[in-house]
Amino acid sequence: MQAFSTLIEALDALKTEGYTEDFNLQADHIHCRDGAIKLHPEDFQIDKFFRFEGMTNPSDSSILCAVSSEKYAIKGVVVNGYGASASPLTDEMLEKLT
Repeated sequence: MQAFSTLIEALDALKTEGYTEDFNLQADHIHCRDGAIKLHPEDFQIDKFFRFEGMTNPSDSSILCAVSSEKYAIKGVVVNGYGASASPLTDEMLEKLT
């Protein structure tokens, strides 16, 4: 798997691979297009996963997931913090994203 120095660099590379949707993380699903498309854990898979450490502040740490869904024929990304800044998730979503 490729290694990237920054989150922006990784996002740009994934966009060229067709990961164009910007998914928003909710407790039990991810969604895009202002909630028009909602993907529950059984509707998507994690294709790639990247972790970025904050250079000066540990709270700046984040994860980037490249997500695809055969059911909806869609690819995109989810960005979330981890540790203390992580979003609260259901057990099903937590298992899917880790």
